[in-house]
Amino acid sequence: MAARALLLCSLLGVLLAQEEHISLEDCCKHGQSYGNENKDCLSLPLISGSTTCRIVQEQCCVTVLEDNMCTTGINVAKDQGTCDSLFTNTCETKTTKICCDCCLLGKEAHERNIPCDHSLSVGYQCSLVLRACCVGYSSDNLTARAEQTELPNRDGTNANGVNPVLSDQCNGKCTHLCVGNDTCACLKGYKLRPDERSCDDINECLLGASNCRGGERCINTEGSFRCMREVSCGTGYELTENNNCKDIDECETGTHNCNPQFECQNTQGSFRCHPKTNCGGGFIRDALGNCIDINECVSQTNPCHRGQICINTLGSYICQRNSVNCGRGYHLNDNGTRCVDIDECQGTQEVCEGHACINQLGSYRCVCEMGYNFNSVTRTCEDLNECMRYSGRLCAHKCDNTRGSYKCSCTTGFKLASDGRNCDDLNECESNPCSQECANVYGSYQCYCRRGYQLSDIDGVTCEDIDECALPTGGHICSYRCHNTPGSFYCSCPTNTYTLAVNGRSCQDVDECVTGRHTCAANESCFNIQGGFRCLSFDCPINYKQFGQTASTLQRSDTIRCVKSCLPNDIACALDPTHSVSHTFISLPTFREFPRPEEIVFLRTTVPAYGSYHSGSYDVKFDILEGNIENAFDVIKRVENGVYVGVVRQVKPLIGPTVTVLKLSMRNWTVQGSSGQNIINVHIFVSEFWF
Repeated sequence: MAARALLLCSLLGVLLAQEEHISLEDCCKHGQSYGNENKDCLSLPLISGSTTCRIVQEQCCVTVLEDNMCTTGINVAKDQGTCDSLFTNTCETKTTKICCDCCLLGKEAHERNIPCDHSLSVGYQCSLVLRACCVGYSSDNLTARAEQTELPNRDGTNANGVNPVLSDQCNGKCTHLCVGNDTCACLKGYKLRPDERSCDDINECLLGASNCRGGERCINTEGSFRCMREVSCGTGYELTENNNCKDIDECETGTHNCNPQFECQNTQGSFRCHPKTNCGGGFIRDALGNCIDINECVSQTNPCHRGQICINTLGSYICQRNSVNCGRGYHLNDNGTRCVDIDECQGTQEVCEGHACINQLGSYRCVCEMGYNFNSVTRTCEDLNECMRYSGRLCAHKCDNTRGSYKCSCTTGFKLASDGRNCDDLNECESNPCSQECANVYGSYQCYCRRGYQLSDIDGVTCEDIDECALPTGGHICSYRCHNTPGSFYCSCPTNTYTLAVNGRSCQDVDECVTGRHTCAANESCFNIQGGFRCLSFDCPINYKQFGQTASTLQRSDTIRCVKSCLPNDIACALDPTHSVSHTFISLPTFREFPRPEEIVFLRTTVPAYGSYHSGSYDVKFDILEGNIENAFDVIKRVENGVYVGVVRQVKPLIGPTVTVLKLSMRNWTVQGSSGQNIINVHIFVSEFWF
């Protein structure tokens, strides 16, 4: 096996010629060392990142393990003469069994006078083992071939101190030594290969040429071998440098545990503690070194003559004439001639403690009541633990042992039934544990609250008021103000100007113009706004005449219109481009949220968007002239039902209360220019409320 490892190293040497740090020899030595120490190659640590070094490590490690297995098989064959004790259920025992069987073949070849180098097709390894064991059983020296030529020492000199290398007569063809006449030789521990130039290591362990003793394992090394113990020396021994086990003198090293009254005496693998002083006659030393009396009456066989009794004394004993001795439960009669029974049941001492007593010859017996057992050793009535003996069969829930009996009890939420064993559900709600409502459940109860209350997280029984106004949705419960009450809430509205709706949450504006609660004069018109009212009066400008009558109460859809009416020959009035002046009214809330523009006024025209004028020659233009506070409004033009419509939009929120008059212009345009305009005054009242 070692030869195969060296051959593998030689073949792979070319692949790692450029390796500078770790040589192949170091890789192989590390694998061999790991295999010898750990007896395993599965967890072999890599010493180099080279793939070639890893292969060399693994092969050299496996080779060492196979050599050790084979050596074990050879030793079994030599020591036992049979291989029946070996099994082949693992790879390790299979290799050991093969080498053992091949060694027995070598022994058989020797006994039949068959040449040891007889060629049998049993494989290379088996042939080596067969030949080694065959030679080992003969009188030939196992290393005769290697010693036919005088071999030099490792320093290169022979027995005469001459170095054949200095006068190399082989022209450098020899790996180790040249002994003249173009003949090569090897150093001690090596043998010449068939090419008669190179040398292979001799595996002394495989050939059985080692001098290892029993209990030691042979480990092959390059050019030699070494012996290593297979087991440790054991307690009380230490391993010496020459691989022998030496007794540890605990007395000399001070590792004994003898007391001060004892002396330490070393023995093989251990020690003994002997007393420093001897005890007198009739005494013996105990483990603590104290002298104690020897009971000769017990330690000796019949120390007294027949008819005598032995009485132990301190350090000795005495013999007395035997007298009548009654056993337990008996006493001497009045004459002292015989033993009579003692009636323990009639004695002054109560032996059965309230239980019935029956006297027997030399003894007595207690008749125990139910729930007790008679103990024949203590001769008393002991309580019977029914809960333990009949566990789970007496009580539905819990069983508590009592003296002479037992008692059943129930867990929380249950009460003991009338039979004293089962448990019925306890209706805890009868004791009113909850502050409001209680629902009994099996083994417990559940508290719950009426509407507007919630169960306390602290005790689980108290109902706490829910502040609906403080909930995340509390701001939307009421239109204006939310007031919490125990178990409920109520909403309120601004006084005088709003009333609470039927749903109890919304606020409805009071129309003072309809109810007659306004204070407008006879020449004024009442316009209801959100949260109040306004008294309005309008006079048409000069040269304008009101169209229609003004109502005493104005609605949002009402419009007061003044139409131009010129006197004859009033050229200035005729040239005025404003044809009419109109007033309209709208009440707006204070918007809390303003996600998109709100359309509030629609200015409808009679100009068709797709009529005979639809060629860019006629158009309508809408503009805001005055009153656009904070640019909160704009006006756009669009087509509805085939005509142009101006739409006034609120594009920004306004916080009330505030009032503005939005002056709008609706101008007509032709190819010759403006053909006149109409003025629309939008009176906008923004309430301070958002509803």
